Amino acid sequence: MHGLGNDFILIDCIKQKFGTKSSELGKLSKKLCHRRFGIGADQILLLYPSRTADFKMRIFNADGSEVEMCGNGIRCLAGYVWSRRLSGKAILNIETPAGIIKPQKKGKLVRVDMGEPIFEPEKIPVKTSSKFKVQSSKIKNKNSKLIIGYPLKIEDREFRISCVSMGNPHAVIVVDNVMDFPVTYYGPLLEMHEIFPKRTNVEFIEILNPSEIKMRVWERGAGETMACGTGASAAAVASSLKGLTEKNVTVHLTGGDLTIEWAENNHVYMTGPAEEAFSGQIDISFRG
Repeated sequence: MHGLGNDFILIDCIKQKFGTKSSELGKLSKKLCHRRFGIGADQILLLYPSRTADFKMRIFNADGSEVEMCGNGIRCLAGYVWSRRLSGKAILNIETPAGIIKPQKKGKLVRVDMGEPIFEPEKIPVKTSSKFKVQSSKIKNKNSKLIIGYPLKIEDREFRISCVSMGNPHAVIVVDNVMDFPVTYYGPLLEMHEIFPKRTNVEFIEILNPSEIKMRVWERGAGETMACGTGASAAAVASSLKGLTEKNVTVHLTGGDLTIEWAENNHVYMTGPAEEAFSGQIDISFRG
């Protein structure tokens, strides 16, 4: 399946018995996601039954690492549930390591309540220097420290990063021309920087106008992908905090568009497609 070209191998662990050990699933993900020796994907999604919600989702990157949340992935998971008639609910409760996420049918699209953005450095997590004064702000009557425009030097460039978690860590950087920017060079250097103890996703954005952003993304553990739902959400929040956009924006990604709304209840809502490309079976004992 894919969401705007961000592609996934979805494994139904309800209809078939499947392991749960992270080490084994990480190895499997590296095999299956290889675009020469496997099926080929950015990530694998595993659909499990849940004791606390309608379903449970686990996500493993192409490099074998497990992550907390994936916006495009949860739309695809919800689309699979509805297409296979595993639930008749129009709004699903999906258990993830980032909490309960609620995708909702919206015509042919899927609208997802991504929850509230997280700004506290220790929760993103980000280790900032004591020399840089983190901005303080009140958001919905909650005292929050904002990392907005934090200076971070990478080789010959100093980047001004804005950090936010949407269940997973993001560093948002505004550039003049995102299509010409060397994302594949600076992306991995930023992802692995020591201030990010759990690594980070990196969004390079170009502000087109107050309601439109153009974005390319370097995803933690997957590399540059065609789209990232949590990344688009983080970019919309960061650009709004910087006063560059409104709270409702269209994010233009390499694979297509996502609509992001940062609502009055402080929740972020993401709307976009979920497509099934093909289904089949693979011998997981293959040598890859």
